[in-house]
Amino acid sequence: MAMQLKSVLTALRDVAPEHLAEPWDKVGLQVGAERRNISSALLCIDLTEAVVREAVRRKCELIVSYHPPVFKPLAGLVESGAGSGWKQRALALAVRHKLAVYAPHTALDAVAGGMNDWLAQGLGEGAVRPIVPTAAGARFKVAAFVPGKHADAVRDAMFAAGGGGQGLYRGCSFNTPGVGTFEPLRGAKPAVGRIGKMSWVEELRVEVLCAAASVGPVVAALREAHPYEEPAFDVIPLDPRSGGAAPATTGAGRLLTLDAPIQAGTLAARLKAHLGVKHLKTSWPGKQAKVTTVAVCVGSGGSLFEHPAAAGADAFVTGEMQHHGVLDLAQRGKVVLLAGHTQTERPHLPVYRERIRATAATGVKWRLSRADRPPMGWR
Repeated sequence: MAMQLKSVLTALRDVAPEHLAEPWDKVGLQVGAERRNISSALLCIDLTEAVVREAVRRKCELIVSYHPPVFKPLAGLVESGAGSGWKQRALALAVRHKLAVYAPHTALDAVAGGMNDWLAQGLGEGAVRPIVPTAAGARFKVAAFVPGKHADAVRDAMFAAGGGGQGLYRGCSFNTPGVGTFEPLRGAKPAVGRIGKMSWVEELRVEVLCAAASVGPVVAALREAHPYEEPAFDVIPLDPRSGGAAPATTGAGRLLTLDAPIQAGTLAARLKAHLGVKHLKTSWPGKQAKVTTVAVCVGSGGSLFEHPAAAGADAFVTGEMQHHGVLDLAQRGKVVLLAGHTQTERPHLPVYRERIRATAATGVKWRLSRADRPPMGWR
């Protein structure tokens, strides 16, 4: 059983809504046509020629590459010969074999239950919050008035565009029946009713909540899916005092406040066990140093750790940092644990796969790449 790529993308965006990505990032569909049928997909961290050949060999039509392969402008798309780099060759090979390529990157980092939450959870029990919350939790209600038989299509379109998320739930809506009235004037092209005649239509008020960044896409989606040429809808800002503001569960990095202090050596041991690595780069005043708060960021957390919200942390856990960033933290008596850039990301892929499988993407086989490997290791 296969699914159209368009439907698969809806599932991927349910798991990691693209509006959560950093403004500089290049998340989303990078190669492919939404009408393509997908029966098998390959998950990887980096798109290389070896990964593309593996996808072809394993009869996959889609590659979900955590890191966007198209990040900076390409000089060309040359598969071989002069002027072809490894990235160009990999993308050209994907195009030749009609493979779609999708990248979630920082959207998957920022979402509740995503990469950063997963990394923080492996360090001990405690309260977790983003270092930099998404849009300060601003929330809106979008309410569309829809004829009953079209309500499912409009509701699903609003969900796919980023509406209907509440905490760790998706697909949330409220639906109230009522009667709408209107009189089409000359020049109108009504889907229901006649020019110059008052119409009474049984409709549903379909309400969904969404973040500020999703209001535009949600409204555009309901307009596209709505049968009327002039759909009626409301966009209502929610007062945080009413409880309408989203809890700070999404955003960049995580700040973990442990239920009880632990020694720096214990934190390092937990990180190794969680990631399945044998070695870390460490900077600490001593293994016995006490740690209560931990700033966490998968990949490279150096610039994020400069944010004022992270300044009071006792320990900083990430994949890699520049020398001077580590030096500054060390001179301030902080614990720094570096596990390797991709080593903090790659172990999350099986968790990501299970979250995708829990969506409506049941017609696709989700495989983990065997050819995708870290570019560097430890000796």
